[in-house]
Amino acid sequence: MTTFLVIGVIGLVLLALSLVLGDVFDGAFDVLAGDVFSSAVLGAFVSATGFGAAAVQGFGAPTAIALPVGLAAGVVFGAFAVWLTRLIRDGGSDATLTTDDAIGRDGRVVTAIPADGFGVVNILIGGHTLRLNAKADHPIQPGTQVHVTSVLSPSAVTVAPVWDEIDQP
Repeated sequence: MTTFLVIGVIGLVLLALSLVLGDVFDGAFDVLAGDVFSSAVLGAFVSATGFGAAAVQGFGAPTAIALPVGLAAGVVFGAFAVWLTRLIRDGGSDATLTTDDAIGRDGRVVTAIPADGFGVVNILIGGHTLRLNAKADHPIQPGTQVHVTSVLSPSAVTVAPVWDEIDQP
């Protein structure tokens, strides 16, 4: 049980370091995609594994049972840490939105976009809705989901319909 408690404390120290100093392993796991190998996630996994296994052993279970239960607790807490990390990273900010922030975002056509003119689209960015003039290569009807491809001016963008694989043969 003492071994698992030490593992749990090591995980807590790693988690505390990541909260104070930021990602301790910044750059070390860049080859691997996603937030799974950040120091906060690894700290949560290691500490939950150690403390979970120690708790099970405290109830009298052998190491052969305590270790898988601890690993399962580590996976659950690691997944929770990934979710929290993404929530914080993708959360809104108080920064003023610009038209450049719309590039690569999806939105909906509010006013029809004719072939030779402008329509209007709504783009949701960080909980804020930008209403912009939009131009497209082909006419697009209201309600169509579109993708912003470029910026024409501070109040206008070019859009293209979002490809819907369900409608394709």
